[in-house]
Amino acid sequence: MSKENKNQSLEEEQSMNEAEEVTTSDVESEEVEAEAVAETEAVEQDPEFDELETLKEQTEQLEDQVLRLQAEIANMRRTHTRDRQEAAKYRSANLASKLVDALDNLERALDSEIESEDGLALKKGVEMVYQQLIQGFNEENIEVVNPLNEPFDPNFEQAVSVMPAEEGVEDNTVVHVVQKGYKIDNRVIRPAMVIVAQQQ
Repeated sequence: MSKENKNQSLEEEQSMNEAEEVTTSDVESEEVEAEAVAETEAVEQDPEFDELETLKEQTEQLEDQVLRLQAEIANMRRTHTRDRQEAAKYRSANLASKLVDALDNLERALDSEIESEDGLALKKGVEMVYQQLIQGFNEENIEVVNPLNEPFDPNFEQAVSVMPAEEGVEDNTVVHVVQKGYKIDNRVIRPAMVIVAQQQ
């Protein structure tokens, strides 16, 4: 046999071997895939698989509930903190509303004309009490609303009467304060009672 024929025969034999290897490899690959599919089907048909899926769904639902509850608790904490801050900010408003009438009476006593020495001494004592109350109000951020000659503000004032505006007085100006008002921050403890000028 010639050398060329030998080489050709060897090449043909090698090609046949490679073809067999490819065929064998394809068959093995198909067998592995078939086994994997069979295993998956077997697992899916297994009652334990169904139970596992059910448990997974329940776990997801419970995790969702936990997240919702955590958000709700966080909202409750924020609301509680805000309420506590509001309560601390306005804690003295209720007491102040009961003391403002006493302040009015003290102011009336201080406005009265007294000539006797005993009366003057008593008036001085009343003034000291009045100043202590005012100082306490200031420490609690309670402000007096006394809007004389200022534009009427219905948020803090109550008009008890109107009168024609005199020359040089702008419309809707407070021309007389019948009773002072009090507020803490922007919350009204008692509105000021005022008389307002109006253009005719």
